[in-house]
Amino acid sequence: MHCTTAGPVTLPFDERGGLVVLVDPGRSTPDDARALAERAAASGACGFLVGDSLGARETVADHVGAIRRGAPEVPIVQFPSSADDLTPDVDAILFLVLVSGRNPRYLIDEQVRAAAFFDRYPEVRAVSTAYLLIDGGRQSAVERVSGTAPLPMENPGVIAAHVKAGQLMGMHATYLEAGSGAVQPVSAPVIGAARQATHGPLIVGGGIVTAARAREAREAGADYVVVGSLFERDPAADVRQLAAAARS
Repeated sequence: MHCTTAGPVTLPFDERGGLVVLVDPGRSTPDDARALAERAAASGACGFLVGDSLGARETVADHVGAIRRGAPEVPIVQFPSSADDLTPDVDAILFLVLVSGRNPRYLIDEQVRAAAFFDRYPEVRAVSTAYLLIDGGRQSAVERVSGTAPLPMENPGVIAAHVKAGQLMGMHATYLEAGSGAVQPVSAPVIGAARQATHGPLIVGGGIVTAARAREAREAGADYVVVGSLFERDPAADVRQLAAAARS
């Protein structure tokens, strides 16, 4: 695996934080992705995540290309479901470790399988990321696919301990995920506890469907607020308001 001693590998997004738009290749067409990318770039989104829990790998490259055409200046980061989905066409890849679960496939097996990809494409930035599934009030695709239980929202201390463990293992970023279509987003107390447990970038997603929720997540300590399913349900949803709230 390609290694570096130049320090932590960081996300290519604006360091000031903001809105990150999640594009799911399994729930959209490349044309949808391009249209959303154009609107998101014009509205001030700081980046895109591409991927889903079910691994729609056949169209990942097409979606990435469509986003590039719609928003050529905005970074694209892959959010892979498995090593089979990896593509070299992005600016970086979240090298995810599901620290909230206990399934070895997502703690080490997929990571070992991905090693050969980064040998083939040493120019691709791999951002080691502690991934935590938080109970958002309904079963998520990540929960079903990974076979792991989410961490309870009402126990910020346990969540913070997982974040800290990820830091001690050398993770450069942390992603708190309530799941696509979550009934409730990751709460402010949980985000605040996670913020205190890490100095690295903190990504928060799931259930953020209003500007008020985006602002609350940012004020609680999130660097990047991820919104995806809202745009799938309502292609005309106001990206500008969400982006403005996520910059505050």
